[in-house]
Amino acid sequence: MILDKWQDFAQLDTQNMLAEIDGLPDQLQAAWELGGRLELPAWEGIRAVVVAGMGGSAIGGDLLQAYAAPLASVPILVWRNYNLPAFAAGEGTLVLVSSHSGDTEETLAAYQAARRAGARVLTLTTGGELARRARQDGVPLWRFEHAGQPRAAVGYSFGLLLAALHRLDLLPDPSAELEEALGAMRTQQGSLRAPVPVVQNPAKRMAGQLMGRWPVILGADHLEPVARRWRTQISELAKAVAQFEALPEADHNMVAGVLQPEALFPHSMLLFLRGAKCHPRNQLRVEITRQILMVEGFNTDVIEAAGESRLAQQWTALHFGDYTAYYLALAYGIDPTPVEAIQGLKAQLKVR
Repeated sequence: MILDKWQDFAQLDTQNMLAEIDGLPDQLQAAWELGGRLELPAWEGIRAVVVAGMGGSAIGGDLLQAYAAPLASVPILVWRNYNLPAFAAGEGTLVLVSSHSGDTEETLAAYQAARRAGARVLTLTTGGELARRARQDGVPLWRFEHAGQPRAAVGYSFGLLLAALHRLDLLPDPSAELEEALGAMRTQQGSLRAPVPVVQNPAKRMAGQLMGRWPVILGADHLEPVARRWRTQISELAKAVAQFEALPEADHNMVAGVLQPEALFPHSMLLFLRGAKCHPRNQLRVEITRQILMVEGFNTDVIEAAGESRLAQQWTALHFGDYTAYYLALAYGIDPTPVEAIQGLKAQLKVR
């Protein structure tokens, strides 16, 4: 599909994923405000936080963990698996159980493990089995309304967690940063929306660069989970292969793998996410690592995260990636919403 013919997008985008992406700033704001109103026990003595979730319900935990690392008074772990680690026990551990549908089997197992271990539990979901069990067990339930795909609810999966940790005095008030982030996202949208032509739309141009190539997204510090988000969005929206790497870790292994298979190098695109709030040495690593890879024949580019604060840079870079993955899907002629492979895998698991 020609990306400048935005009036034709609905022919492929049958469930209007574009509206979800356009509405992300409003969703993030609504989630923060909802998290300030929902009932929450006045828990004290929390020494560790575990966010249990999968897929689109877990990425909010990754974003929270990276943002909160230099700010939070307790460690935060994102758990993508069945059950829980052994330390997650007793009232000193808060387990935030996040499942968009409420029916994710790994997350339900983590919920049961948290209950058995005597941890404090807060559930976040639109409904399903998780909501049923929380009501039955008298566990605090934060229910939100969202009828779309889990990946399109990233504003909820992050904003609610952010509000919970602030209200429990585990995180300083992020209100000012959040307000700046929302403003930066909305300003950036002026050049990313569908009616903006390719020559003036950096997300459409980036989608064009990714066509027919293997994207590798690299990010450091608060942008590391954003690199993961780019990878998952490219996979789920465009149904295309991609990977993500974290700096500085990639400089201790990935940069050695640049000799073979040489025939694939021209078909790769390495994108570096960079923000002014990243550690100065990691900003330098972006430049040096990019130079090394360019010399070996890789295509590379840099995405500069907009905004003054860490939160703004995190969310503007994420939003840019969502638009890019959406336009890549349409350029490939693919409906960005259905994920038949994931649904098929879950169906096979149910009968075994």
